[in-house]
Amino acid sequence: MASVTLAESAKLSQDMLVAGIIENIITVNPFYDILPFQNIEGNSLAYNRENALGAAGWATVGTDISGSGYKAAATFTQVTSSLTKLIGDAEVDGLIQATRSNITDQKAAQIASKAKSIGRQYADKMINGTGSSNEVDGLLNLASAGQTVDAGTNGAALSFALLDELIDSVVDKDGQVDYLMMNARTLRSLKTLLRGLGGASIAETLELPSGRKVLDYEGIPVFRNDYIPVDQSQGTSSTCTTILAGTLDDGSMQHGIAGLTARNNAGINIEEVGVAEGKDETITRVKFYNGLALFSDKGLSILKGINN
Repeated sequence: MASVTLAESAKLSQDMLVAGIIENIITVNPFYDILPFQNIEGNSLAYNRENALGAAGWATVGTDISGSGYKAAATFTQVTSSLTKLIGDAEVDGLIQATRSNITDQKAAQIASKAKSIGRQYADKMINGTGSSNEVDGLLNLASAGQTVDAGTNGAALSFALLDELIDSVVDKDGQVDYLMMNARTLRSLKTLLRGLGGASIAETLELPSGRKVLDYEGIPVFRNDYIPVDQSQGTSSTCTTILAGTLDDGSMQHGIAGLTARNNAGINIEEVGVAEGKDETITRVKFYNGLALFSDKGLSILKGINN
C-alpha cells in the first residue's frame, strides 16, 4: 500500500506565517531625518525676500544727497507657499476584520500602508513636485536660475570642481551649507572620486539625530535620495541627474527650506469616519495637510547635468 503523498499530507498541515508585513516597496531617503517642519495657520504662508537694498552713497561736506543714489528705498518680493493635502481612505469589510485578523490586523495593515503611501508621495514631490494638480512645488522647481550650476551643454561627469562650485553658490547662512543631496548613482561617483585621491578615506561620516550615519564632504552631510531622477535630458544626453545643496530653516522662517503642516492638525493624521452606509465596511481616513517653503532663495542651489 502506497504511503501518504506530500501533497495529501499538506492538507492536514498549515504553513507557518510571520505576523506583520515585510516592507518591499522602499525608496532610500534619510533626508527626512533632518527636514524641519513649520506649523502654520491659514491656507498659506507669505514671506518677503529682499529684492534691492535701500540706496546709500559716499559723501563729503556739502555733497548734494537729493538724488536716487542716496534716497532710493529698499524693495522686496513677496512669496507665498500654500498648504495642500494628501489623503486616502482605508476601507475594510467587517467579516474580513472579524475573522482574518488573527495573525495580522487587517485594518491596521491597511491604515499603515496608506500612511506609508502618503509619506512616500510627499518625499517624491518634495523633489519633483510641479505645483500643479494640487502638488507642492518641489526643490527642483523652486531653485532659481541664478542658483543653478550647469555641468555642460551635454552634461558632464561629476568632479570636485563642479561640487565646490555648487557649494560656493549657497550663501544663505553666510556660506554654511547644511546638506548635499544626490541619487545613489551619483553618490557612487562621489565615492569613486574620493577613493582616487590616493590614501584618502571615505570613512568620514556624520551622525544624524536618529543615530544613522551619512557620508561627510567638507563637513557637509551627503544624503542619498533615490527620488532624484537619473533620466533628465541635457543636450544630447538623456541620462543626466541633479545634485542639490542648501540650508535648513532654523525656526526663524528666514533660512533655507522647511516642510509645512497645519498647526491644528500637524503631521499624518488618522480619522475614524465610521461604517459605510451601503456596505459592511469601516472607513478610516488618513490625511496629511502639507506644503514646502523655500524662505531664502540663496538657501538652495542645484547642479544639473551630471551624467556618470
